[in-house]
Amino acid sequence: MSVDSSMSASAFPVSKNLHVLTLTPFYPRLGDEANGCFVAEPLPWNEKLGISQSVLAVRPFYYGRGEAIGSFHPAEWRSFFSFPSGIGLPSAGAFLFASILPEVRRLHATNPVHVIHAHSALPSGHAAALISRELGIPFIVTVHGLDAYSTNQVNGLPGRWCERVSRMVYRSAQTVVCVSEKVREHVLAGAKGRVETVVIYNGVDTELFSPANESQDAQTILSVGTLIPSKGHELLLRAFAEVHSEFPIVSLKIIGEGAERQRLGQMSSELNIANKVAFVGRQKRSAIADAMKHCVLFALPSLYEGLGCVYLEAMATAKPVIACSGQGIEEVIHNGFNGLLVAPGDIAGLASALRQLLQNPALRAALGREARRGILHEFTLAHQAAQMAEIYQGCAR
Repeated sequence: MSVDSSMSASAFPVSKNLHVLTLTPFYPRLGDEANGCFVAEPLPWNEKLGISQSVLAVRPFYYGRGEAIGSFHPAEWRSFFSFPSGIGLPSAGAFLFASILPEVRRLHATNPVHVIHAHSALPSGHAAALISRELGIPFIVTVHGLDAYSTNQVNGLPGRWCERVSRMVYRSAQTVVCVSEKVREHVLAGAKGRVETVVIYNGVDTELFSPANESQDAQTILSVGTLIPSKGHELLLRAFAEVHSEFPIVSLKIIGEGAERQRLGQMSSELNIANKVAFVGRQKRSAIADAMKHCVLFALPSLYEGLGCVYLEAMATAKPVIACSGQGIEEVIHNGFNGLLVAPGDIAGLASALRQLLQNPALRAALGREARRGILHEFTLAHQAAQMAEIYQGCAR
């Protein structure tokens, strides 16, 4: 579906007022504003289309209950019992179901829920499937990553259990929403039966993520992502080490936290680039947007990405983006036209892409201009909301 970005969300009214219950482990919370922003930020656009929403944001009890942030659509945080680590994931949905069923039953009695929208098969999708069976409410599930059956996250017998439960969730759902064709391929490959799927790409807040008003001589390479091996920060450090001597005033800024923080810091010292690399930790959405507006380029050589909202956000600020081929973002970035793609794990190729952009301001401007244009044409929050409204209406008929 293509929606003219110049049109307001009110141009796509739904046929009747719908009440959607969003069930999600991803949602902005105090101290982590970026967590689940891809779930929260489209909600006001849904409301412009006549869709009212209740949000239950859920976490296993051992993480503690999250605290809502007032600048986002209101959410009720709930904690539930779950066995820790991957061994508890296959049964987490059943525990979540038991924990929230009385609350959902009361909500449904006072303000009928037309559709449950679960984010991820486990645990939210599993809980939604069980609630659907109990209360007769149709549900959909959005799959945000390539590990659609949690078999990369969880090994052995628990992993096979995750796979069986996820398969049941996908086959029971009215629709499985995939954030890219790449994600849809993974869902269908493991389904072993009929699954209704649709691809709806994430949208971007193109006002928050917009080009800088003033012209600046930006000299910072920016990367944003959780500091885990699959995000490719090690590759970026090694590629930056290969080119930094050619561009002595250029630095590298990495936004994010994670288990790799200490090792990556040690590596930057070993590569003699520690004075050129800034690890700035977790940041607010406004700070991330500002960093994107004022960087020279954005690079995240992620090896396992369903789509990657940060790529779209950087593109919306009219900055050239470097990503890896074979990921979901390949459906958005056309190499050499609105960004650059390198082979996964190719340090030399990544270094070459960095060098190419750093030494060519005209290329940076051309790629950034086309990147912004593409986002406005097809990947705004209005586009996402309009497509989701059609899915909700179809489920509620």
